[in-house]
Amino acid sequence: MRERLTDALYGLGWSTVKKLPEPVAVRLGQRIADQVWKRRGSGVLRLEANLARVCPDASPQRLAQLSRAGMRSYTRYWMESFRLPAWSRDRIKGGFTPADVHYLVDGLAAGRGVVLALPHMGNYDLAGAWVTTKLGVPFTTVAERLKPETLYDRFVAYRTGLGMEVLPHTGGSAFGTLARRLRAGGLVCLVADRDLSASGVEVEFFGEAAKMPAGPARLAAQTGALLLPVTLWYDRSPIMRGRVHPPIEVPQGVSRAKAAAVMTQELADAFASGIAEHPQDWHMLQRLWLADLDPAAAPPPADRPATEEP
Repeated sequence: MRERLTDALYGLGWSTVKKLPEPVAVRLGQRIADQVWKRRGSGVLRLEANLARVCPDASPQRLAQLSRAGMRSYTRYWMESFRLPAWSRDRIKGGFTPADVHYLVDGLAAGRGVVLALPHMGNYDLAGAWVTTKLGVPFTTVAERLKPETLYDRFVAYRTGLGMEVLPHTGGSAFGTLARRLRAGGLVCLVADRDLSASGVEVEFFGEAAKMPAGPARLAAQTGALLLPVTLWYDRSPIMRGRVHPPIEVPQGVSRAKAAAVMTQELADAFASGIAEHPQDWHMLQRLWLADLDPAAAPPPADRPATEEP
């Protein structure tokens, strides 16, 4: 019953929210975010606990401000995503302004294939739509298998409609397909700050141990593709901002496992630099650090009286 309700709500979002005038959708998203934030549910508490790692010197009041802004950013992502299928090509082209995109353009022009790796920041669906629309470059990505299956099908149809090739995260064929796309000089985009498998690489992230997926580094090392970290954020305008970070090179003279570990740590460092600059746009409402994933070592969620208006 709960899965069917979730599927129905997402369907309602894609069918109804996209018809709203943009100012109405923006205000609606902010109201929803503020109400969710005031309820202090588990997602908000987890977001605030994660932000405490990112901003260790922040006061409780500052963390409350960041978590409220974070929920507004997260809701903006969803409102934009529900409306993206109705956006014109010009609206998509003008909705995202990335810096240093020459790293991507030059890498593709060289024919070596490119892996773009992103954290859960901003709206990576909008960034992807910009790549397919503005640059005219199709790409392949991977989606987590969701339940019910109809909900997963909705996400696949939504992203396919934006010009993406979507592969399921489960199953051993995804890596091979991604590698073939890269060897052919193609583009692969992967969200890579949270490990969904049992084969993640341990990294130091904001001073503590966490695990991140090894896939982006392994793909680059095995195919010769360029590995580019990307971070995204919002400012006060309707336009999303972003940055393509310098390439992460494959270490020479080491094993593949060691190369993947070194490259994944560099990826984590690039993510951390972008998240530290724009912490409110990192939508991490789940446990990430190893200390939190181990129930015996997990600190209690933030329990601060943040119902006051920041």
